[in-house]
Amino acid sequence: MERSFFAKNPSALWFLLGLSLFTIVVTILSEASGTALISTSFLKTLGKTLCLCLVAIAMDVVWGYCGILSLGHFAFFGIGGYAIGMWLMYARTAEIVVTSLENATLPPTPDEITNAIGGQIFGVVGSSDFPVIWAFSHSLTLQLLAVVLVPGLLALVFGWLAFRSRVTGVYLSILTQAMTLALSLYFFQNDTGLRGNNGLSGLQNIPGLEAQSQATVSLWLFWASAVALGAGYVLFAWIVSGKLGSVIRAIRDNEARVRFLGYHVEGYKLFVFTITAIVAGIAGALYYPQAGIINPAEIAPIASIYLAVWVAIGGRGRLYGAVIGAAVVSLMSSWFTGGGAPDINLGFYVINWTDWWLVLLGLTFVAVTLFFPKGIGGLFDLLQKRKGDAP
Repeated sequence: MERSFFAKNPSALWFLLGLSLFTIVVTILSEASGTALISTSFLKTLGKTLCLCLVAIAMDVVWGYCGILSLGHFAFFGIGGYAIGMWLMYARTAEIVVTSLENATLPPTPDEITNAIGGQIFGVVGSSDFPVIWAFSHSLTLQLLAVVLVPGLLALVFGWLAFRSRVTGVYLSILTQAMTLALSLYFFQNDTGLRGNNGLSGLQNIPGLEAQSQATVSLWLFWASAVALGAGYVLFAWIVSGKLGSVIRAIRDNEARVRFLGYHVEGYKLFVFTITAIVAGIAGALYYPQAGIINPAEIAPIASIYLAVWVAIGGRGRLYGAVIGAAVVSLMSSWFTGGGAPDINLGFYVINWTDWWLVLLGLTFVAVTLFFPKGIGGLFDLLQKRKGDAP
């Protein structure tokens, strides 16, 4: 009898159980439940961390399992955020404009309402006209489709051009980074229709939920992030555990041999690159309503480099390692840069962790690379080995 998916992948079952327990505990301790042992701001931090864990898993699949060091996957994350952010800004602004015009002597025409909404959104860049890319911003359904389709199509086109040319290794990494840089520079321009350097703000104000407190809305977004992370983990565990996963790992280890055996290597790589880009876009769509703002700096090349660092620290080639790396680095970053870590007075110099956090992160990455090449997740291998060697 063929074993079930969870019988073949016990780590996926344990992960779901752990995530469920974590979600229940956080819910009980949140402000929305009445206990208020976890503040709303920290709840948002936890929700954002779950989203970062999801994009880290996607990065681990494309790099740790398939061997494609993509330095552009955070761009897909940002595109998903922009897609949902456009609807959030439009719908929220429309509510404000319509309410303010209700008491007008003459009822406003649809064109007047549209112009007023455009003036509110694009006034910061000296415009009131809606760009073409905002054509569907009034529809939540279409913008949710954009969260999936835009990152997916961009990855599909880019991957098809790169993989059919058999660009591999460091050259492919440079190309993905160049793509990310081009996107961030494009978004920085005021005439792109995305408000340039100002980005999209006020995303934490969910239209239709004004009667709900921020504590309640934040808890709902936290739940959505937990569900997405659990579903993403199971999806990628299924992908990497079967025959497809064996082919993907073989491509990572010896691409030429896999091609010699008759497999369409480019097709497998394109599938992995595209599906991980789509999941990254979904993670971004859940992240930025909790962050409240998105701007072009969020998709700068350095963000994708950080993503690779998280996976390396957690241990690439193992899904739970990516989760560990992203969670540890994200929470530590919030602690060090948020004033939680006390400054260290050396007498001749005061170490301010807000300034020195990135240096610490870089040193941690170097130390892990040199002394723990399998990352934090590799410690589980050592524990299992010692348990097996025990009499």
